[in-house]
Amino acid sequence: CTLDSEVALRVGGDFFFDPQPGDSPVKLVLIAGGVGINPLFSILLHIADLHGYQEGKGNRYKMGTVKLYYSAKKTSELLFKKNILGLMNAFPGKITCRFHITQQSSQICKELQPHVTGK
Repeated sequence: CTLDSEVALRVGGDFFFDPQPGDSPVKLVLIAGGVGINPLFSILLHIADLHGYQEGKGNRYKMGTVKLYYSAKKTSELLFKKNILGLMNAFPGKITCRFHITQQSSQICKELQPHVTGK
């Protein structure tokens, strides 16, 4: 987004992302904390599927980019972190994630370091 951009936010309720083939591509920002990643991880997997269809067949919904912001106290509490890293590697520039760690006292592993902000 740029300054003065309009964004739509949704908090609570049912979580799903089901675009149709004729829909315009959208850019998604997903924000999760702790176990709140569960429904958003499902959406992230669906987005990966859509990107796969887009690259393989070219006749499905054209997916925009997705940015996931995921916060936890420690990296050990980041659910699905290896899966999320795998999706970022499989779809570089299309799926990105920033992990925000609030109370980590030990060293963060090298694999996560480029994607972590916070303590």
